Amino acid sequence: MRIALLADIHGNSAALDAVLQDIPDADAYWVLGDLVALGPDPVGVMERLHTLNGLQMIRGNTDRYVTHNDRPAPTIEAAKNNPGLLPALVEVANTFAWTQGMITAGGWFDTISQLPLDFEYTLPDGTRFLAVHAAPGKDDGDGIKPETAPGDLFTGCKADFVCVGHTHIPFERDIQGIYVANPGAISLSLLPNRKACYAILDANEKGYSISFRQVDYDRAAVVHQLHRLKHPARYFIIKHITIA
Repeated sequence: MRIALLADIHGNSAALDAVLQDIPDADAYWVLGDLVALGPDPVGVMERLHTLNGLQMIRGNTDRYVTHNDRPAPTIEAAKNNPGLLPALVEVANTFAWTQGMITAGGWFDTISQLPLDFEYTLPDGTRFLAVHAAPGKDDGDGIKPETAPGDLFTGCKADFVCVGHTHIPFERDIQGIYVANPGAISLSLLPNRKACYAILDANEKGYSISFRQVDYDRAAVVHQLHRLKHPARYFIIKHITIA
């Protein structure tokens, strides 16, 4: 079986289109959260995802922010104590309200609000696979990076293979006997080239292998779209999708 592993699409349908065009025939698409916020086309992303074979999706922290009235920092209390944080507070509030309005109008609010925290699957060779956004049991926090010390992140984790997103950095490593992989971010990648990243998991009765891929997309068109829509976070997004 061949599985496309996607993460951190962030409402960027242009980047998602480039990835989907690059993917060889896949039996399933497993999406690791952060689907709609911080991009110009949250509805387009959801429409595209729901045409895919074997679709499995979990929530990321920004999906929760959009549908559960949580918000990332800064908090109102922090802004009261430090008025210099007020512009950031207003931008965050406007950004998630904008995305919430878009997905509500598009009919996707309930779907996103009901996304599960994780997804478990047993691969054909018996490997226990776990998909999470940030870390086992978490959709938020520091997440797992190539240099992250294990600590107690995997205490009680019974998976053999954990696939994560959240940090926007593709990597693979062994942590306490568990194979951990991040396919990288489709949008807002932290790679210097800003390309859309994803991974392909090939699995059969003899084992599995994962290959990492990077795809360019029309970032200038996304910048134009952000300006045309007057997206509340357009300058933040543009900074993180263009090459410095």
